[in-house]
Amino acid sequence: MKDMTGAYRLAEIDRVVADPNRHRRWADCDLVLMALMTVLCLIGLVMVLSASSVQSLRQYGSPWHYFERQALWLFFGAVAFVIAVRIDYHRWRRMAVPAVVITMGLMAAVLMSSVSVAGGGSARWLGVGSWRMQPSELAKLALVLFAADVLDRRADRIREWRYSMMPVLLAFAGMAFLVMAQPDMGTTMILACILMTSLYVAGVPLRPLATLLVLGGAVALLAAKAAPYRWRRMTAFWHPFSDAANTGYQSAQGVVALGSGRLFGLGLGATRAATGYLPNQYTDFIYAIIGEETGLLGSLLIVGLFVALAVVGIRVACRAPDRFGGVLAAGITAWLVGQAVINIGAVVGLVPVTGVPLPFVSFGGSSLIIAMGALGICCNVAKQSLRDSSPRSGARRSAGLHNEAPIEPVRRGRRPGDRVGAGQAAGRTPRRAPERVGAARSGRRPDPAALRVSGRASGVTSGRASGVNAGRR
Repeated sequence: MKDMTGAYRLAEIDRVVADPNRHRRWADCDLVLMALMTVLCLIGLVMVLSASSVQSLRQYGSPWHYFERQALWLFFGAVAFVIAVRIDYHRWRRMAVPAVVITMGLMAAVLMSSVSVAGGGSARWLGVGSWRMQPSELAKLALVLFAADVLDRRADRIREWRYSMMPVLLAFAGMAFLVMAQPDMGTTMILACILMTSLYVAGVPLRPLATLLVLGGAVALLAAKAAPYRWRRMTAFWHPFSDAANTGYQSAQGVVALGSGRLFGLGLGATRAATGYLPNQYTDFIYAIIGEETGLLGSLLIVGLFVALAVVGIRVACRAPDRFGGVLAAGITAWLVGQAVINIGAVVGLVPVTGVPLPFVSFGGSSLIIAMGALGICCNVAKQSLRDSSPRSGARRSAGLHNEAPIEPVRRGRRPGDRVGAGQAAGRTPRRAPERVGAARSGRRPDPAALRVSGRASGVTSGRASGVNAGRR
C-alpha cells in the first residue's frame, strides 16, 4: 500500500472523525478551544489554592501567596491568548528561525551557573528572585513554528525525507541536547512528540519515521543508562512501593493520594497529601491532589477535557486553510495533549516521573503563559478555517488544497487549454451558428458539405438583401 502524503493523511483523519452534521457542529472550533482552556485554567486556579495553602502559610505566613501568583500569571496568559487570536497565524512564519536561535541561546545561558536558577536538582530557569522564566517552555513553541514553516516550504519534495526532515531534525537535536544538559527528560519527550507529529502530518514517508522512532528510543535508553540516578528514577515507577522511602517515594505518595479520594473525593481543601507528604503537590503532582479531593469523577473530568481538546485540535488541523496551518495546529495539539498524558501517566504510575507540569492546571508562569499563547494561535487557525468554510469545499479544505488554482470549467466546443475571450471570462457563452449549436446539442459533428451550402445560402441572401436596399435608395 502506497504511503499517503500529508494532505491526504489529514483528509483521512477528517473523514474518520467526521459526521453528516460536522459543518454545523464544528463551525466554532475556536470558541470550543477557548471554553476548554477557560475551564482548565479555572480548575487549576482553585486546585493551586487548595494544594499550596499549607506550604504557603509555612513559608510566607499567608495561604494566598501561590494563588495570587497563579492569578497574575493567568492574567498575563489571557493577554497572550487574546493577542495570538487576533494576529494572523501566517505572520508567525517570520519568527520561526529567530525563535529557534533565541531559544537555544537562552537554554545555553541556563547552563551557566552565574545567570541560571537551580531547583530540584536541575538548572532550568533564568531570572532574579521569584521572577523566573523557563526557556525550555519557549523551545516547544519555537520547534512547532520552525517545523511547520520548513515542512510547508519544502512540501513539493516532502518524499525526499533527507531534504525535508534535515533542518527540523537539526533544530530538534540542538534543543534536545541543551535540554538534556539541564537535565530535563520530560521536556525532551515532549519535543520528540512535537517532532514526530509534525513530520507525520506533513506527509513524510512512514519508513523514515519508523527508523527515526527506533533510533530516538535507543538514544533515550542510552541516555537513561548513562546516569545511574536517572535510570533508578526511570525504573522506580514499575514497583514504587518496593523503595517507597527513596526513589519510589513520590510515585507511591501520588498513588496513595489518588486512592484516598475514591469515587467522590474528600472535598476541596480536605487534602492530607498536601500537608507535607507529597512533594511538588501544586506543580507536577497536582493531578494527585485533584484525585484526592474530587475523587474518580474529578479525575475523569480532567481526562475528558484533554480528550476533547485533542479531538477539537485534530479537527482544526484537518480543516486548516493550508499546510502550514495544519502542521501548526497539529503540533500545538500534540504538545499540549502529549504533555498532559506524560504528567497524568507519571502520577498514576504508567510512565516514569519526568517533572513536567499539567497544562493550564499546574502552578507555573512560563508554562501557563506560553501554552495559552500557543492555543491562541491554534484558535486563529480555526477562525480562518471558518471564514473559508463551505459544505461543498470541505473535502478540499481538509486535504490542505486551498492554495491551489481553482479548476476552470470546461465549456462545450472548447478544450481546457484554449484561450478564453473576454465574453467567456465574464461568464457569457459565445453565439454560434445554428448548425453548430444543433450538432453540439445532438452530440454529433456537423457535416462539412452542409456547412458549405449554408455559407453559400447566407451569402446569396445577404447579396439579395443589399440589392433590394440599393434599389429602394
